[in-house]
Amino acid sequence: MMNMTPVVKQLLIINIIFFIGSQLVPISYDYLMLYYPESDNFRIWQIITHMFMHAKLPNFAHILFNMFALYSFGSALEHFWGGKKFLFFYISCGLGAALLHTGVNYLQLQSFLDSVSSLNLSKADLHVILNADYQSLFDSNGRMMQNEVSAILNRVHCTQEQFNALAQASGIVQSPVLGASGAIYGLLTAFAFMFPNAQLALMFIPVPIKAKYFVPGILAIDLFLGFKGSSLFGSGGTGIAHFAHIGGAIAGFLMMLYWKKNQFNNNRWN
Repeated sequence: MMNMTPVVKQLLIINIIFFIGSQLVPISYDYLMLYYPESDNFRIWQIITHMFMHAKLPNFAHILFNMFALYSFGSALEHFWGGKKFLFFYISCGLGAALLHTGVNYLQLQSFLDSVSSLNLSKADLHVILNADYQSLFDSNGRMMQNEVSAILNRVHCTQEQFNALAQASGIVQSPVLGASGAIYGLLTAFAFMFPNAQLALMFIPVPIKAKYFVPGILAIDLFLGFKGSSLFGSGGTGIAHFAHIGGAIAGFLMMLYWKKNQFNNNRWN
């Protein structure tokens, strides 16, 4: 078993500190998870901080798997690349994950908004509707109470079908993503790229599988399950974080292709 390398160790410590701190100060989730840019909760630093946040207890598997994978695959990559190159790769894959996740959210959001374009809602009206607390809009009998959202919907004569589309759009805006999974999928991709014939035997697979088969396999499974509304290694509470996983893998694959083309693979950044 390879010794833990310096940057991997530091990343593990940072993730653990974030995890413990977020359990002690739960409101930190609202500030450090990644929200959609149209959300009132969005902050620019979330593009970075979300990859150091993990699901709340009692969901311990989320951080456990990610840190196990970071140690297992990250140490091998840092050993060959050096710390600076490894850290650049890791953060870049996390950013790639955030980019694809947000891009898919944008397409889904526009699809819902296009379906209600006949309402001619202003930008200000949309902002109110997309950021509303929908649980507080209805009374105990399920009837919508008088509030800012109901006033807008009544003014534009919104139908039930159109309201359902707006509620789904609001769900996209208000659903955050968190976790190191996007960056981890980038590491998996790089590992398979560099060590395609390495035999991998993880806890949920009883027989060793070569990396060149294992990594594409879990990407395909995760994407397939993702389209069905679930995810192989946890969704981070959003239900669509599989696109973050795929985004991290794509970013990692593109960087590996570029480095190979420029014969940069064997150069360490010290």
